[in-house]
Amino acid sequence: MATNEEQTRWIVHGERLIYDNRWIRLGLVDVAIPDGERFEHHVVHLDRAAIAVVVDDQHRVLLMWRHRFLADRWGWELPGGLIDAGEDAMTTAAREVEEETGYRPKEIEHLITYQPMAGMVDSEHNLFLVRGAELVGSPTGEIEADLIEWVPMSEIPDMIARGDIWTSGTLIGLYAARDRLNGASA
Repeated sequence: MATNEEQTRWIVHGERLIYDNRWIRLGLVDVAIPDGERFEHHVVHLDRAAIAVVVDDQHRVLLMWRHRFLADRWGWELPGGLIDAGEDAMTTAAREVEEETGYRPKEIEHLITYQPMAGMVDSEHNLFLVRGAELVGSPTGEIEADLIEWVPMSEIPDMIARGDIWTSGTLIGLYAARDRLNGASA
């Protein structure tokens, strides 16, 4: 489908930083929309993230049962975290799997990269498929999860329907991994 991108393209004239720390950068961007109107638009910049879908040869996925304080809600999530400066996303995904679950990934491949809230938030998420993992110890660092379990992929649709899986990275990762494992490309 062909479109005339210039008819809907917003033009950025600059950005003014309002707040900045290790976790978040908030700015006001001077933009002009196609009809010529110009205004400031709030934007949030977050570090890039890497998330891993770890599957084994029994068609199970490694999940963590976690509480998210902001929503005051529990749910099953995939291991993942923020990409450190100078670190590539695949390295982060492998490191986070081991730190959060105690499992070391065997084979890892890129699944998909996406932006969860493209209108106002810049927060690139890189998802990876891990085929096989070896238990090398207990999770290290801060406590990330109450439970870490291998869950049959066949149970995932019911878990999503019940609301037990609800975060964007986990949902997108599981759907993309399912498609890749079933032969479709992401």
